[in-house]
Amino acid sequence: QVQVVESGGGLVQPGESLTLSCTVSPRTFNAYTMGWYRQAPGKERVVVASITNYGITNYANPVKGRFTITREAANNTAYLHMNSPNPEDTAVYYCNVYGQIGSARIQYYWGQGTQVTVSS
Repeated sequence: QVQVVESGGGLVQPGESLTLSCTVSPRTFNAYTMGWYRQAPGKERVVVASITNYGITNYANPVKGRFTITREAANNTAYLHMNSPNPEDTAVYYCNVYGQIGSARIQYYWGQGTQVTVSS
């Protein structure tokens, strides 16, 4: 059974850095793409950043230059480094992974989400 677990959310002041973590288990899961999405109150869930197993990254325009996505392949873990966050970044952040175990069907999996609140 594939599990996706996020951590690292919380309350931060504007400009204070924060790093989110996302770990996929079991270790035998092949994560081809790992990504972060966010959903603010009353809004749709939107992509924030993604990274492939080749290290190719993509970012949504609102976070370009401020957020960085990285991953540790050996630990099946992805990170979202949030620099210079502002109140508009307040949302529930979800991790999404695309991959498979062995020859099973390739599919998407979601984590349960972690709340990030940016406020003074």
